[in-house]
Amino acid sequence: MTYSTDPIVLFKQAGPNLGNQYQADAYLKGLISRRFGASLPLAVQAALENMGEISGGELYQLQLRDRLNDPVLTQWDPWGKRIDEIEVSPLWKRAEVIAAETGLVALPYEQTYGALSRSLQFGLVYLFTPSSDIYSCPLAMTDGAARTLVSSGNQALVERALPHLSSRDPLQFWTSGQWMTELTGGSDVGQTETVARYQDGQWRLYGRKWFTSAATSQMTLTLARPEGNGPGGKGLALFYLEPRDQAGQLQNIEIMRLKDKLGTRKVPTAELMLHGVPAKLVMGTDQGIRNIAPMLNVTRTWNSVSAIGLMRRGLNLAWDYAHKRIAFGAPLADKPLHRETLLNLEAEFAGAFYLTFESVHLLGQQEAGELDVAGQALLRLLTPIVKLTTAKQSVAVLSEVLECFGGAGYVEDTGLPLLLRDAQVLPIWEGTTNVLSLESLRAIGGPDQAAQLKQQFLDWAKDAKGPAVDQACAHLNDAFDWLASTQDRDTLEAGARRFALKLGRSLEVICMGRQLAFAELETGLPLQLADLQKRLVI
Repeated sequence: MTYSTDPIVLFKQAGPNLGNQYQADAYLKGLISRRFGASLPLAVQAALENMGEISGGELYQLQLRDRLNDPVLTQWDPWGKRIDEIEVSPLWKRAEVIAAETGLVALPYEQTYGALSRSLQFGLVYLFTPSSDIYSCPLAMTDGAARTLVSSGNQALVERALPHLSSRDPLQFWTSGQWMTELTGGSDVGQTETVARYQDGQWRLYGRKWFTSAATSQMTLTLARPEGNGPGGKGLALFYLEPRDQAGQLQNIEIMRLKDKLGTRKVPTAELMLHGVPAKLVMGTDQGIRNIAPMLNVTRTWNSVSAIGLMRRGLNLAWDYAHKRIAFGAPLADKPLHRETLLNLEAEFAGAFYLTFESVHLLGQQEAGELDVAGQALLRLLTPIVKLTTAKQSVAVLSEVLECFGGAGYVEDTGLPLLLRDAQVLPIWEGTTNVLSLESLRAIGGPDQAAQLKQQFLDWAKDAKGPAVDQACAHLNDAFDWLASTQDRDTLEAGARRFALKLGRSLEVICMGRQLAFAELETGLPLQLADLQKRLVI
């Protein structure tokens, strides 16, 4: 067979590119400027610049090359010995080194920047997460475990684990698991069937953990029911354990399988059988759910930051592509409808971004001892509200982002479908939307505290600018009026989700307005924040 030698000119479409993700992010730069003011330390600027370069360069390119590499479980060696070894992908190995060296867990425990340590930490996490294939999952649990141990007052466990969890040395750095989910209940943790028995002077755990993320971690916190304790959540205790001994052998644990998941496929999520694993009580032989609460509050904040990080990545790619893709005689960026679509998505992101970092700032203030009782109540409510609101937005925005690429958005080797698949875990992990909506009602408490919380939000609005703030305040008042006027328990539960999402979106508009008030003193954002604020439909 012969082929023509005549040259055939084939159209070649340039794909989207990324540069330094901090330099390109007016939102984060403006937020950091607002928090640190004129005294922005050079080390903070350098850390953000460095992570922006890694995220848009080395780590992003490795992510694209690493696309087909999932973790691998080897249960048996060639001679029939049970070994249960998990090999993670090259991207995850590199991400672990970067995470340790840049202090993604260490920063809030070093407290170099006091109450602003969390703002810097989560600014770095926001840049890091989209290129890491959700290595933020073990980091979130590590941060949560560190905070829980510090809060527990168990000095022996703090001295044992915290130097590893907060280390910047990759050879000393540990990550932590969080073993809670069982077949009897995901959100209903009170149905946990894992049993704790005190044998030969130590506690040992027996049972099945159905969904344990980051199964390669060097330690974990887990819930189990000491023998003789009553049913429900109050009868559970919080335990610390190290899955492997000093020789690297699993301590009475069988890894049954790795989960085949829709997304977060780089995360080695395993189903485990516990056959008398040695463990230590963290604090007390009951009230385990209450005692693990600091971990959940931290990991929910990581969930929110992951949501905005993934949205930002998708939009960065979509905007870049819109300037390169010529359709119907002009770049997509010049087409009114395409640009309108992107601006509406940008508004969703902007609201989520500013609300998330408002919560981050409160967390930093709490850990620095700067929050009064009212501030503590505010943070208790905001944590679930921010998580559930931003998680839903992330899935919706990234679905639209894929559509902005047409068929290319559906093709795996562009790396784009990964964004949507990974985002889908966010409304599920650490409490579904319905569960967190009910938690939000419990966090509000009685009528007096509800009135105080509403007033704090309205006080935020006094500092906010923009044409949509008054409307947001009206929606906020409507939400709390409904809460105050509804006495029937079933009606409250049925409306909890609607209340939580309305509150979350109203607060996003207000938080955008607070940044807008600050931006009036600055050079402003490349996209007018006031215009984006008007686009955020409540």
